[in-house]
Amino acid sequence: MLTRRRTAGLFAAATQSIVSLFTAKPAAAADPTEGGSPLRRGKTEPEASHPEPADRPGGITPTPSTTLSDAEYRPAIHFSPRIGFMNDPNGLVHDGKQWHLYYQFDPFAPYAGRVHWGHATSPDLYHWQDQPVAIDQTAAGEAFSGSAVMDTHNSSGLFAENTGGIVALYTRAAPDRQSQYLAWSTDSGLSFTEYAQNPVLDLQLSSFRDPQVFFHAPTQRWIMCVALSRAHQIAFFGSTNLLQWTELSRFGPSGITGVDYECPNLVEVPIEGGKTAWVLFVSINPGAPQGGSATQYFVGTFDGSRFVPESDTVEFVDFAKDFYALQFFTNVPSGNPVSIGWLNNWQYCQETPANSWRGVMSLPRRVSLAPDTTQRLKLIQQPENLTALRGTASDATPPSRMEAGSSWETPLPASGAHEVRISAEIDAQPAGLPPGDKGRSGRFVLNFLNSNEETLSIGFDAFTAQLWLDRGKLKGFSHPFFTNSFSAALTPDQRKITLHIVLDKCSVEVFVNNGQQTGSALLFPATPLDRLRLSATGAGATLSHFELFPLKQTVRAEEDQL
Repeated sequence: MLTRRRTAGLFAAATQSIVSLFTAKPAAAADPTEGGSPLRRGKTEPEASHPEPADRPGGITPTPSTTLSDAEYRPAIHFSPRIGFMNDPNGLVHDGKQWHLYYQFDPFAPYAGRVHWGHATSPDLYHWQDQPVAIDQTAAGEAFSGSAVMDTHNSSGLFAENTGGIVALYTRAAPDRQSQYLAWSTDSGLSFTEYAQNPVLDLQLSSFRDPQVFFHAPTQRWIMCVALSRAHQIAFFGSTNLLQWTELSRFGPSGITGVDYECPNLVEVPIEGGKTAWVLFVSINPGAPQGGSATQYFVGTFDGSRFVPESDTVEFVDFAKDFYALQFFTNVPSGNPVSIGWLNNWQYCQETPANSWRGVMSLPRRVSLAPDTTQRLKLIQQPENLTALRGTASDATPPSRMEAGSSWETPLPASGAHEVRISAEIDAQPAGLPPGDKGRSGRFVLNFLNSNEETLSIGFDAFTAQLWLDRGKLKGFSHPFFTNSFSAALTPDQRKITLHIVLDKCSVEVFVNNGQQTGSALLFPATPLDRLRLSATGAGATLSHFELFPLKQTVRAEEDQL
Protein backbone atom coordinates (compact mmCIF):
# COMPACT_ATOMS: atom_id res chain seq x y z
CA MET A 1 0.00 0.00 0.00
CA LEU A 2 1.36 3.41 -0.94
CA THR A 3 1.33 6.25 1.54
CA ARG A 4 -0.10 9.64 0.68
CA ARG A 5 3.41 11.07 1.03
CA ARG A 6 4.60 8.66 -1.64
CA THR A 7 1.58 9.50 -3.79
CA ALA A 8 2.43 13.19 -3.52
CA GLY A 9 5.92 12.29 -4.69
CA LEU A 10 4.47 10.41 -7.62
CA PHE A 11 2.51 13.44 -8.73
CA ALA A 12 5.54 15.70 -8.35
CA ALA A 13 7.56 13.33 -10.53
CA ALA A 14 4.74 13.16 -13.07
CA THR A 15 4.46 16.94 -13.18
CA GLN A 16 8.21 17.29 -13.72
CA SER A 17 7.98 14.68 -16.47
CA ILE A 18 5.32 16.56 -18.37
CA VAL A 19 7.32 19.78 -18.09
CA SER A 20 10.42 18.10 -19.51
CA LEU A 21 8.27 16.47 -22.16
CA PHE A 22 7.62 19.86 -23.71
CA THR A 23 10.90 21.59 -22.91
CA ALA A 24 12.83 18.82 -24.65
CA LYS A 25 11.10 19.72 -27.92
CA PRO A 26 8.83 22.77 -27.92
CA ALA A 27 5.27 21.88 -28.82
CA ALA A 28 3.50 23.73 -31.59
CA ALA A 29 -0.01 22.90 -30.48
CA ALA A 30 -2.74 25.24 -31.62
CA ASP A 31 -5.34 26.56 -29.21
CA PRO A 32 -7.88 23.71 -29.26
CA THR A 33 -10.75 26.07 -28.41
CA GLU A 34 -10.36 28.29 -31.48
CA GLY A 35 -11.89 27.88 -34.93
CA GLY A 36 -13.63 24.93 -36.53
CA SER A 37 -17.19 24.32 -37.54
CA PRO A 38 -19.60 22.64 -35.11
CA LEU A 39 -20.13 18.90 -35.36
CA ARG A 40 -23.22 16.84 -34.71
CA ARG A 41 -22.56 17.26 -30.96
CA GLY A 42 -22.23 21.03 -31.38
CA LYS A 43 -18.55 20.86 -30.42
CA THR A 44 -15.31 21.99 -32.03
CA GLU A 45 -14.15 18.38 -32.08
CA PRO A 46 -12.95 16.31 -35.06
CA GLU A 47 -15.48 13.85 -36.42
CA ALA A 48 -15.26 10.68 -34.29
CA SER A 49 -17.59 8.27 -32.53
CA HIS A 50 -16.20 9.14 -29.09
CA PRO A 51 -16.40 12.46 -27.23
CA GLU A 52 -13.29 14.57 -26.77
CA PRO A 53 -14.11 16.80 -23.79
CA ALA A 54 -10.66 18.39 -23.81
CA ASP A 55 -11.46 19.93 -27.24
CA ARG A 56 -14.57 21.75 -26.10
CA PRO A 57 -14.52 25.51 -25.51
CA GLY A 58 -13.05 26.06 -22.07
CA GLY A 59 -11.33 22.69 -22.32
CA ILE A 60 -10.34 20.49 -19.41
CA THR A 61 -7.24 21.59 -17.54
CA PRO A 62 -4.81 19.30 -15.73
CA THR A 63 -5.91 18.24 -12.27
CA PRO A 64 -3.66 19.79 -9.58
CA SER A 65 -3.64 16.73 -7.37
CA THR A 66 -3.56 12.98 -7.61
CA THR A 67 -5.12 10.09 -5.69
CA LEU A 68 -3.95 6.82 -4.21
CA SER A 69 -5.60 4.98 -7.10
CA ASP A 70 -3.21 6.65 -9.56
CA ALA A 71 -0.37 4.58 -8.09
CA GLU A 72 -2.33 1.54 -6.90
CA TYR A 73 -3.69 0.81 -10.39
CA ARG A 74 -0.47 1.65 -12.24
CA PRO A 75 0.48 -1.58 -14.08
CA ALA A 76 3.88 -3.16 -13.55
CA ILE A 77 4.55 -4.65 -17.01
CA HIS A 78 1.98 -2.95 -19.27
CA PHE A 79 2.80 0.47 -20.70
CA SER A 80 0.79 3.42 -19.37
CA PRO A 81 1.40 7.18 -19.72
CA ARG A 82 3.06 8.90 -16.83
CA ILE A 83 0.40 11.61 -17.01
CA GLY A 84 -2.47 12.52 -19.37
CA PHE A 85 -4.73 10.37 -21.55
CA MET A 86 -3.56 7.57 -23.86
CA ASN A 87 -5.62 5.60 -26.37
CA ASP A 88 -4.73 3.90 -29.70
CA PRO A 89 -1.23 2.53 -30.31
CA ASN A 90 0.31 4.21 -33.38
CA GLY A 91 3.40 3.88 -35.52
CA LEU A 92 4.60 0.56 -34.09
CA VAL A 93 7.99 -0.07 -35.68
CA HIS A 94 11.37 -1.66 -34.98
CA ASP A 95 14.16 0.54 -36.35
CA GLY A 96 16.83 -2.17 -36.37
CA LYS A 97 17.96 -1.38 -32.82
CA GLN A 98 14.88 -0.80 -30.67
CA TRP A 99 11.09 -0.90 -30.62
CA HIS A 100 9.03 2.27 -30.96
CA LEU A 101 5.56 2.67 -29.46
CA TYR A 102 3.80 5.86 -30.50
CA TYR A 103 0.30 6.45 -29.18
CA GLN A 104 -2.67 8.81 -29.16
CA PHE A 105 -1.99 11.21 -26.32
CA ASP A 106 -3.48 14.22 -24.57
CA PRO A 107 -0.47 15.37 -22.52
CA PHE A 108 -2.46 18.01 -20.65
CA ALA A 109 -5.19 16.05 -18.85
CA PRO A 110 -6.56 12.50 -18.40
CA TYR A 111 -9.29 13.03 -21.02
CA ALA A 112 -9.50 12.48 -24.77
CA GLY A 113 -8.72 15.45 -27.01
CA ARG A 114 -5.86 17.74 -28.05
CA VAL A 115 -4.33 14.66 -29.64
CA HIS A 116 -0.56 14.39 -30.07
CA TRP A 117 1.62 11.37 -30.75
CA GLY A 118 3.20 10.25 -27.48
CA HIS A 119 6.31 8.10 -27.75
CA ALA A 120 8.19 5.40 -25.85
CA THR A 121 11.07 3.12 -26.83
CA SER A 122 12.11 -0.33 -25.63
CA PRO A 123 14.83 -2.92 -26.22
CA ASP A 124 12.46 -5.83 -25.53
CA LEU A 125 8.79 -4.69 -25.73
CA TYR A 126 8.52 -4.51 -21.92
CA HIS A 127 11.10 -2.06 -20.56
CA TRP A 128 9.68 1.16 -21.98
CA GLN A 129 11.42 4.52 -21.76
CA ASP A 130 9.40 7.74 -22.17
CA GLN A 131 10.44 10.02 -25.02
CA PRO A 132 9.33 13.56 -25.89
CA VAL A 133 6.09 14.02 -27.82
CA ALA A 134 6.88 12.97 -31.40
CA ILE A 135 4.12 14.65 -33.44
CA ASP A 136 2.21 17.68 -32.20
CA GLN A 137 -1.28 18.98 -32.60
CA THR A 138 -1.03 21.97 -34.98
CA ALA A 139 -3.26 24.64 -36.47
CA ALA A 140 -4.11 22.08 -39.19
CA GLY A 141 -5.62 19.70 -36.65
CA GLU A 142 -4.97 16.98 -34.12
CA ALA A 143 -2.55 14.13 -34.81
CA PHE A 144 -4.93 11.17 -35.06
CA SER A 145 -3.89 7.53 -35.52
CA GLY A 146 -1.49 6.24 -38.13
CA SER A 147 1.53 4.04 -38.72
CA ALA A 148 5.30 4.19 -39.17
CA VAL A 149 7.59 2.37 -41.59
CA MET A 150 11.31 2.11 -42.23
CA ASP A 151 12.02 3.79 -45.56
CA THR A 152 15.34 1.99 -45.69
CA HIS A 153 16.04 2.65 -49.38
CA ASN A 154 14.79 6.25 -49.34
CA SER A 155 11.94 5.64 -51.74
CA SER A 156 10.45 8.93 -50.55
CA GLY A 157 13.55 10.91 -51.46
CA LEU A 158 13.25 12.76 -48.16
CA PHE A 159 16.51 11.53 -46.66
CA ALA A 160 20.10 12.21 -47.60
CA GLU A 161 21.60 10.10 -50.37
CA ASN A 162 22.22 6.46 -49.41
CA THR A 163 20.34 6.87 -46.14
CA GLY A 164 16.84 6.19 -44.89
CA GLY A 165 14.79 6.40 -41.73
CA ILE A 166 11.38 6.28 -40.11
CA VAL A 167 8.42 7.74 -42.00
CA ALA A 168 5.11 8.29 -40.21
CA LEU A 169 1.77 8.52 -42.01
CA TYR A 170 -1.15 9.68 -39.89
CA THR A 171 -4.43 11.59 -39.94
CA ARG A 172 -4.62 15.33 -39.37
CA ALA A 173 -8.07 15.75 -37.88
CA ALA A 174 -9.88 19.10 -37.95
CA PRO A 175 -13.57 19.63 -37.21
CA ASP A 176 -14.51 19.58 -40.91
CA ARG A 177 -11.69 17.61 -42.55
CA GLN A 178 -9.62 14.47 -42.01
CA SER A 179 -6.68 13.92 -44.37
CA GLN A 180 -3.51 11.89 -44.40
CA TYR A 181 -0.20 13.56 -43.55
CA LEU A 182 3.40 12.43 -43.76
CA ALA A 183 6.35 13.24 -41.53
CA TRP A 184 9.87 11.84 -41.45
CA SER A 185 12.58 11.45 -38.85
CA THR A 186 16.35 11.75 -39.16
CA ASP A 187 17.06 11.08 -35.47
CA SER A 188 15.76 7.52 -35.05
CA GLY A 189 12.14 8.51 -34.48
CA LEU A 190 12.63 11.00 -31.66
CA SER A 191 11.33 13.95 -33.68
CA PHE A 192 9.63 14.40 -37.04
CA THR A 193 9.55 16.96 -39.83
CA GLU A 194 6.23 17.42 -41.60
CA TYR A 195 6.27 17.09 -45.38
CA ALA A 196 5.89 20.56 -46.91
CA GLN A 197 3.26 19.43 -49.44
CA ASN A 198 0.96 17.76 -46.91
CA PRO A 199 -1.59 16.29 -47.08
CA VAL A 200 -0.38 13.37 -49.17
CA LEU A 201 -3.95 12.03 -49.39
CA ASP A 202 -7.11 14.11 -49.08
CA LEU A 203 -10.60 13.05 -50.17
CA GLN A 204 -12.14 16.17 -48.62
CA LEU A 205 -14.04 14.09 -46.08
CA SER A 206 -14.66 14.63 -42.38
CA SER A 207 -14.50 10.91 -41.52
CA PHE A 208 -11.42 9.45 -43.24
CA ARG A 209 -8.69 8.27 -40.89
CA ASP A 210 -6.14 5.90 -39.33
CA PRO A 211 -3.82 4.90 -42.22
CA GLN A 212 -1.79 1.71 -41.92
CA VAL A 213 1.12 1.45 -44.37
CA PHE A 214 3.33 -1.52 -45.27
CA PHE A 215 5.58 -2.56 -48.14
CA HIS A 216 4.15 -5.27 -50.44
CA ALA A 217 7.16 -7.08 -51.90
CA PRO A 218 5.41 -8.91 -54.79
CA THR A 219 4.19 -5.63 -56.34
CA GLN A 220 7.16 -3.57 -55.11
CA ARG A 221 5.02 -0.77 -53.73
CA TRP A 222 3.72 0.64 -50.49
CA ILE A 223 0.15 -0.19 -49.53
CA MET A 224 -2.05 2.02 -47.38
CA CYS A 225 -5.31 0.85 -45.86
CA VAL A 226 -7.40 3.61 -44.32
CA ALA A 227 -10.91 3.82 -42.90
CA LEU A 228 -13.80 5.68 -44.47
CA SER A 229 -15.21 5.47 -41.01
CA ARG A 230 -18.85 6.45 -41.28
CA ALA A 231 -19.23 4.75 -44.68
CA HIS A 232 -17.98 1.48 -43.10
CA GLN A 233 -15.40 0.90 -45.79
CA ILE A 234 -11.66 0.28 -45.84
CA ALA A 235 -9.93 1.89 -48.83
CA PHE A 236 -6.64 0.57 -50.23
CA PHE A 237 -4.11 2.83 -51.93
CA GLY A 238 -0.74 2.15 -53.57
CA SER A 239 2.43 4.24 -53.86
CA THR A 240 6.03 3.79 -54.95
CA ASN A 241 7.32 6.75 -52.94
CA LEU A 242 4.99 7.24 -49.94
CA LEU A 243 4.11 10.69 -51.29
CA GLN A 244 1.67 10.11 -54.16
CA TRP A 245 -1.13 7.61 -53.65
CA THR A 246 -3.49 5.89 -56.11
CA GLU A 247 -6.70 4.20 -55.00
CA LEU A 248 -6.71 0.44 -55.66
CA SER A 249 -9.94 -0.93 -54.15
CA ARG A 250 -12.37 -0.80 -51.26
CA PHE A 251 -13.66 -3.35 -48.78
CA GLY A 252 -16.99 -3.23 -46.95
CA PRO A 253 -19.38 -2.65 -45.45
CA SER A 254 -18.90 -6.08 -43.92
CA GLY A 255 -19.00 -7.76 -40.55
CA ILE A 256 -20.40 -5.74 -37.69
CA THR A 257 -20.28 -2.11 -38.71
CA GLY A 258 -21.10 -0.31 -35.47
CA VAL A 259 -21.13 3.47 -35.80
CA ASP A 260 -17.58 3.84 -37.16
CA TYR A 261 -14.86 1.72 -38.71
CA GLU A 262 -11.45 2.64 -37.30
CA CYS A 263 -7.79 1.57 -37.17
CA PRO A 264 -7.58 -0.98 -40.02
CA ASN A 265 -4.57 -3.29 -40.20
CA LEU A 266 -3.89 -5.70 -43.07
CA VAL A 267 -1.26 -8.32 -42.19
CA GLU A 268 0.11 -11.49 -43.72
CA VAL A 269 -0.12 -14.07 -40.92
CA PRO A 270 1.53 -17.53 -40.80
CA ILE A 271 -0.69 -20.58 -40.61
CA GLU A 272 0.52 -23.15 -38.11
CA GLY A 273 2.12 -25.96 -40.09
CA GLY A 274 3.06 -23.78 -43.06
CA LYS A 275 1.70 -21.28 -45.59
CA THR A 276 0.21 -17.87 -44.81
CA ALA A 277 -3.07 -15.99 -45.15
CA TRP A 278 -3.95 -12.30 -45.13
CA VAL A 279 -5.97 -10.97 -42.22
CA LEU A 280 -7.78 -7.62 -42.21
CA PHE A 281 -8.40 -6.23 -38.72
CA VAL A 282 -11.08 -3.54 -38.38
CA SER A 283 -11.98 -1.84 -35.12
CA ILE A 284 -15.52 -0.58 -34.53
CA ASN A 285 -16.91 1.94 -32.07
CA PRO A 286 -19.52 1.92 -30.68
CA GLY A 287 -21.66 -1.10 -31.51
CA ALA A 288 -19.50 -4.08 -30.51
CA PRO A 289 -21.33 -7.22 -29.32
CA GLN A 290 -20.15 -6.69 -25.71
CA GLY A 291 -20.87 -2.96 -25.99
CA GLY A 292 -18.70 -0.02 -26.98
CA SER A 293 -15.50 -0.68 -28.90
CA ALA A 294 -13.86 -3.89 -30.18
CA THR A 295 -11.70 -5.26 -32.99
CA GLN A 296 -12.98 -7.77 -35.55
CA TYR A 297 -11.01 -9.62 -38.21
CA PHE A 298 -11.50 -11.18 -41.64
CA VAL A 299 -9.28 -13.93 -43.10
CA GLY A 300 -8.74 -13.89 -46.85
CA THR A 301 -6.38 -13.15 -49.73
CA PHE A 302 -4.63 -9.99 -50.93
CA ASP A 303 -3.13 -9.70 -54.42
CA GLY A 304 -1.49 -6.33 -53.93
CA SER A 305 -4.63 -4.43 -54.91
CA ARG A 306 -7.71 -6.06 -53.42
CA PHE A 307 -8.53 -7.92 -50.21
CA VAL A 308 -11.05 -10.76 -50.63
CA PRO A 309 -12.35 -12.52 -47.48
CA GLU A 310 -12.60 -16.28 -47.60
CA SER A 311 -16.16 -16.14 -46.24
CA ASP A 312 -18.77 -13.67 -45.03
CA THR A 313 -18.24 -14.65 -41.39
CA VAL A 314 -16.51 -12.35 -38.94
CA GLU A 315 -14.57 -13.10 -35.78
CA PHE A 316 -13.47 -10.92 -32.88
CA VAL A 317 -9.94 -10.68 -31.55
CA ASP A 318 -11.04 -10.79 -27.91
CA PHE A 319 -13.98 -12.37 -26.07
CA ALA A 320 -13.97 -9.78 -23.27
CA LYS A 321 -14.48 -6.02 -23.52
CA ASP A 322 -11.19 -4.18 -23.15
CA PHE A 323 -9.13 -4.63 -26.30
CA TYR A 324 -9.26 -2.10 -29.12
CA ALA A 325 -7.36 -0.45 -31.99
CA LEU A 326 -4.99 -3.38 -32.47
CA GLN A 327 -1.89 -2.47 -34.49
CA PHE A 328 1.04 -4.52 -35.73
CA PHE A 329 4.72 -3.65 -35.64
CA THR A 330 6.53 -3.17 -38.93
CA ASN A 331 10.11 -4.28 -39.62
CA VAL A 332 9.97 -7.01 -36.94
CA PRO A 333 13.39 -8.74 -36.82
CA SER A 334 11.92 -12.26 -36.58
CA GLY A 335 9.41 -11.64 -39.37
CA ASN A 336 6.61 -12.86 -37.10
CA PRO A 337 3.53 -10.64 -36.67
CA VAL A 338 3.61 -8.90 -33.28
CA SER A 339 0.75 -6.67 -32.14
CA ILE A 340 -0.32 -4.39 -29.31
CA GLY A 341 -3.84 -3.14 -28.57
CA TRP A 342 -5.36 -0.52 -26.31
CA LEU A 343 -6.57 -2.28 -23.15
CA ASN A 344 -9.70 -0.21 -22.64
CA ASN A 345 -13.17 0.58 -23.97
CA TRP A 346 -14.56 3.93 -25.14
CA GLN A 347 -17.68 3.42 -23.01
CA TYR A 348 -15.84 4.21 -19.77
CA CYS A 349 -12.18 4.97 -20.54
CA GLN A 350 -12.48 8.62 -19.47
CA GLU A 351 -14.05 7.74 -16.12
CA THR A 352 -11.81 4.98 -14.75
CA PRO A 353 -10.44 5.58 -11.23
CA ALA A 354 -7.28 7.60 -11.76
CA ASN A 355 -6.86 11.34 -11.53
CA SER A 356 -3.64 12.17 -13.37
CA TRP A 357 -3.36 9.43 -16.02
CA ARG A 358 -5.59 7.05 -18.00
CA GLY A 359 -4.86 4.39 -20.58
CA VAL A 360 -3.06 1.01 -20.66
CA MET A 361 -1.58 -0.96 -23.56
CA SER A 362 -1.96 -4.72 -23.83
CA LEU A 363 0.89 -7.17 -23.66
CA PRO A 364 2.73 -7.55 -26.96
CA ARG A 365 1.24 -10.57 -28.69
CA ARG A 366 2.64 -12.97 -31.27
CA VAL A 367 -0.08 -13.83 -33.77
CA SER A 368 -0.69 -16.85 -36.03
CA LEU A 369 -3.60 -18.76 -37.56
CA ALA A 370 -4.78 -22.35 -37.08
CA PRO A 371 -7.82 -24.29 -38.34
CA ASP A 372 -10.63 -25.01 -35.88
CA THR A 373 -12.76 -28.17 -35.87
CA THR A 374 -14.63 -26.90 -38.96
CA GLN A 375 -11.32 -26.13 -40.71
CA ARG A 376 -11.91 -22.40 -40.58
CA LEU A 377 -8.78 -20.40 -39.87
CA LYS A 378 -8.90 -18.71 -36.48
CA LEU A 379 -6.54 -16.28 -34.79
CA ILE A 380 -4.01 -17.61 -32.27
CA GLN A 381 -2.51 -15.11 -29.81
CA GLN A 382 0.34 -15.65 -27.35
CA PRO A 383 2.31 -13.22 -25.16
CA GLU A 384 5.63 -12.33 -26.78
CA ASN A 385 8.80 -13.10 -24.77
CA LEU A 386 7.07 -12.99 -21.39
CA THR A 387 9.33 -15.65 -19.86
CA ALA A 388 12.17 -13.12 -19.51
CA LEU A 389 10.14 -11.28 -16.85
CA ARG A 390 9.64 -14.25 -14.56
CA GLY A 391 10.90 -14.18 -11.01
CA THR A 392 11.37 -17.30 -8.90
CA ALA A 393 8.47 -19.70 -9.35
CA SER A 394 6.18 -20.23 -6.38
CA ASP A 395 6.82 -23.55 -4.64
CA ALA A 396 3.11 -23.91 -3.90
CA THR A 397 1.80 -27.05 -5.58
CA PRO A 398 -1.88 -27.95 -5.84
CA PRO A 399 -2.89 -31.61 -5.64
CA SER A 400 -2.76 -33.41 -8.97
CA ARG A 401 -6.25 -34.70 -8.23
CA MET A 402 -9.15 -32.51 -7.02
CA GLU A 403 -12.41 -34.24 -6.17
CA ALA A 404 -15.76 -32.60 -6.82
CA GLY A 405 -16.45 -30.01 -4.14
CA SER A 406 -12.80 -29.60 -3.14
CA SER A 407 -10.59 -26.50 -3.29
CA TRP A 408 -6.97 -25.46 -2.81
CA GLU A 409 -5.58 -22.02 -1.97
CA THR A 410 -2.21 -20.25 -1.95
CA PRO A 411 -0.99 -16.68 -1.41
CA LEU A 412 0.19 -14.86 -4.52
CA PRO A 413 3.91 -14.03 -4.49
CA ALA A 414 4.73 -10.45 -3.50
CA SER A 415 4.67 -8.65 -6.85
CA GLY A 416 2.59 -6.20 -8.85
CA ALA A 417 2.12 -8.68 -11.70
CA HIS A 418 1.63 -12.44 -11.78
CA GLU A 419 1.57 -15.23 -14.34
CA VAL A 420 -0.42 -18.45 -13.91
CA ARG A 421 -0.18 -21.45 -16.24
CA ILE A 422 -2.43 -24.43 -15.58
CA SER A 423 -3.78 -27.45 -17.44
CA ALA A 424 -6.63 -29.63 -16.20
CA GLU A 425 -9.03 -32.30 -17.39
CA ILE A 426 -12.52 -32.48 -15.91
CA ASP A 427 -14.13 -35.87 -15.25
CA ALA A 428 -16.90 -37.10 -17.51
CA GLN A 429 -20.38 -36.10 -16.42
CA PRO A 430 -21.68 -38.53 -13.78
CA ALA A 431 -25.18 -39.88 -14.15
CA GLY A 432 -27.97 -38.56 -11.95
CA LEU A 433 -26.53 -35.17 -11.05
CA PRO A 434 -29.13 -32.63 -10.00
CA PRO A 435 -29.25 -29.32 -11.91
CA GLY A 436 -27.53 -26.21 -10.56
CA ASP A 437 -24.10 -24.96 -9.64
CA LYS A 438 -23.21 -28.03 -7.57
CA GLY A 439 -24.83 -30.44 -9.98
CA ARG A 440 -24.59 -31.02 -13.71
CA SER A 441 -22.16 -28.16 -14.26
CA GLY A 442 -18.71 -29.74 -14.10
CA ARG A 443 -16.73 -26.59 -13.38
CA PHE A 444 -13.08 -25.89 -12.72
CA VAL A 445 -12.57 -22.39 -11.28
CA LEU A 446 -9.66 -20.06 -10.52
CA ASN A 447 -10.54 -17.29 -8.08
CA PHE A 448 -8.20 -14.41 -7.32
CA LEU A 449 -9.20 -13.08 -3.88
CA ASN A 450 -8.43 -10.66 -1.07
CA SER A 451 -9.56 -10.13 2.52
CA ASN A 452 -12.01 -7.45 1.35
CA GLU A 453 -14.30 -10.20 -0.01
CA GLU A 454 -13.42 -9.28 -3.58
CA THR A 455 -13.07 -11.96 -6.26
CA LEU A 456 -11.96 -12.20 -9.86
CA SER A 457 -13.32 -15.47 -11.22
CA ILE A 458 -12.07 -17.36 -14.29
CA GLY A 459 -13.77 -20.69 -14.85
CA PHE A 460 -14.35 -23.56 -17.26
CA ASP A 461 -17.73 -25.27 -17.58
CA ALA A 462 -16.60 -28.59 -19.03
CA PHE A 463 -20.02 -30.03 -19.83
CA THR A 464 -20.95 -27.10 -22.06
CA ALA A 465 -17.33 -26.37 -23.16
CA GLN A 466 -17.51 -22.71 -22.23
CA LEU A 467 -15.20 -20.39 -20.32
CA TRP A 468 -16.11 -17.34 -18.25
CA LEU A 469 -14.33 -14.28 -16.86
CA ASP A 470 -16.20 -12.46 -14.08
CA ARG A 471 -15.01 -9.18 -12.52
CA GLY A 472 -18.36 -8.35 -10.95
CA LYS A 473 -17.23 -8.88 -7.35
CA LEU A 474 -14.52 -6.22 -7.47
CA LYS A 475 -15.44 -3.01 -5.65
CA GLY A 476 -13.11 -0.29 -6.96
CA PHE A 477 -15.15 0.96 -9.93
CA SER A 478 -18.79 1.03 -10.93
CA HIS A 479 -20.20 2.22 -14.23
CA PRO A 480 -23.37 1.32 -16.20
CA PHE A 481 -21.26 0.08 -19.14
CA PHE A 482 -18.57 -1.67 -17.08
CA THR A 483 -19.92 -5.15 -17.81
CA ASN A 484 -19.29 -7.73 -15.11
CA SER A 485 -18.80 -11.01 -16.97
CA PHE A 486 -17.83 -12.45 -20.35
CA SER A 487 -17.75 -15.92 -21.88
CA ALA A 488 -16.25 -17.83 -24.77
CA ALA A 489 -17.34 -21.04 -26.49
CA LEU A 490 -14.50 -23.57 -26.70
CA THR A 491 -14.10 -26.83 -28.63
CA PRO A 492 -17.30 -28.90 -28.19
CA ASP A 493 -17.10 -32.10 -26.13
CA GLN A 494 -13.61 -31.23 -24.94
CA ARG A 495 -13.14 -31.50 -21.16
CA LYS A 496 -9.49 -30.41 -21.16
CA ILE A 497 -8.49 -26.80 -20.52
CA THR A 498 -5.19 -24.95 -20.62
CA LEU A 499 -5.08 -21.41 -19.20
CA HIS A 500 -2.32 -18.83 -19.36
CA ILE A 501 -3.27 -15.85 -17.19
CA VAL A 502 -1.42 -12.58 -16.70
CA LEU A 503 -2.70 -10.43 -13.82
CA ASP A 504 -1.24 -6.92 -13.53
CA LYS A 505 -2.85 -4.60 -10.95
CA CYS A 506 -5.59 -3.08 -13.16
CA SER A 507 -5.83 -5.73 -15.88
CA VAL A 508 -6.07 -9.41 -16.67
CA GLU A 509 -5.33 -11.16 -19.96
CA VAL A 510 -6.43 -14.77 -20.37
CA PHE A 511 -5.00 -16.97 -23.14
CA VAL A 512 -7.08 -20.12 -23.49
CA ASN A 513 -5.94 -23.43 -25.01
CA ASN A 514 -2.65 -22.09 -26.35
CA GLY A 515 -4.16 -18.85 -27.55
CA GLN A 516 -7.24 -20.15 -29.38
CA GLN A 517 -9.30 -17.67 -27.36
CA THR A 518 -8.16 -14.51 -25.60
CA GLY A 519 -9.95 -12.33 -23.08
CA SER A 520 -8.71 -8.92 -21.89
CA ALA A 521 -10.35 -6.96 -19.09
CA LEU A 522 -9.65 -3.98 -16.88
CA LEU A 523 -9.86 -4.65 -13.13
CA PHE A 524 -10.29 -2.24 -10.26
CA PRO A 525 -10.28 -4.08 -6.92
CA ALA A 526 -10.60 -1.76 -3.92
CA THR A 527 -7.59 -3.55 -2.40
CA PRO A 528 -5.02 -5.71 -4.20
CA LEU A 529 -5.86 -9.33 -4.98
CA ASP A 530 -3.39 -11.46 -3.01
CA ARG A 531 -4.60 -15.08 -3.04
CA LEU A 532 -5.40 -17.75 -5.60
CA ARG A 533 -7.99 -20.46 -5.02
CA LEU A 534 -8.64 -23.44 -7.29
CA SER A 535 -11.90 -25.37 -6.97
CA ALA A 536 -13.82 -28.15 -8.68
CA THR A 537 -17.62 -28.40 -8.58
CA GLY A 538 -19.96 -31.00 -10.00
CA ALA A 539 -17.11 -33.24 -11.13
CA GLY A 540 -13.52 -33.91 -10.20
CA ALA A 541 -10.48 -32.55 -12.05
CA THR A 542 -7.02 -33.89 -12.78
CA LEU A 543 -4.25 -31.28 -12.98
CA SER A 544 -1.35 -32.03 -15.32
CA HIS A 545 0.47 -28.69 -15.06
CA PHE A 546 0.66 -25.72 -12.70
CA GLU A 547 3.06 -22.78 -12.54
CA LEU A 548 2.79 -19.51 -10.64
CA PHE A 549 5.33 -16.75 -11.21
CA PRO A 550 5.81 -13.22 -9.95
CA LEU A 551 6.67 -10.95 -12.90
CA LYS A 552 9.42 -8.35 -12.56
CA GLN A 553 8.32 -4.75 -12.85
CA THR A 554 9.46 -3.23 -16.16
CA VAL A 555 7.51 0.02 -16.47
CA ARG A 556 7.83 3.01 -14.14
CA ALA A 557 9.80 1.04 -11.55
CA GLU A 558 11.30 4.32 -10.32
CA GLU A 559 7.88 5.34 -8.97
CA ASP A 560 8.10 2.63 -6.33
CA GLN A 561 11.18 4.38 -4.97
CA LEU A 562 9.44 7.72 -4.42
